[in-house]
Amino acid sequence: MDGFCTLTVFFEAPFWVGLYERTEGNRYEVCKITFGAEPKDYEVYDFLLKNWRQFPFSPVLASEGSDQRRKNPKRVQREIRRAMETPVLSTKAQQALQLQREQNKQARKAHTRAEKEAEEARQYALRQEKKKAKHKGR
Repeated sequence: MDGFCTLTVFFEAPFWVGLYERTEGNRYEVCKITFGAEPKDYEVYDFLLKNWRQFPFSPVLASEGSDQRRKNPKRVQREIRRAMETPVLSTKAQQALQLQREQNKQARKAHTRAEKEAEEARQYALRQEKKKAKHKGR
């Protein structure tokens, strides 16, 4: 399998945030991790090792195939340096995170609606019980 992962840690006021992107074959997933205070390198590494299974990744998006040609090492170093200077979210990552937010919003709405209906049913049953008790003269 040809897969790779990238973790970008940047400051998004007022917290430090990590953007964990993984690409495997034609699949692209992204996860946003909020750290709070500025994390040290060893803290980030330790956090990844302990919690990578619980990361809430976005739904799978199709990605264009990666370029299999070997890149010039100096070019790679330059690209890394530029990325370190200005870490920004990629458009694809933003789309994946937005899709994840929308799915979470729909799930939250459904859960809230179910809770509200259950509470209304409970209140209705309580009113009916009181009516019956009142009718019996209690």
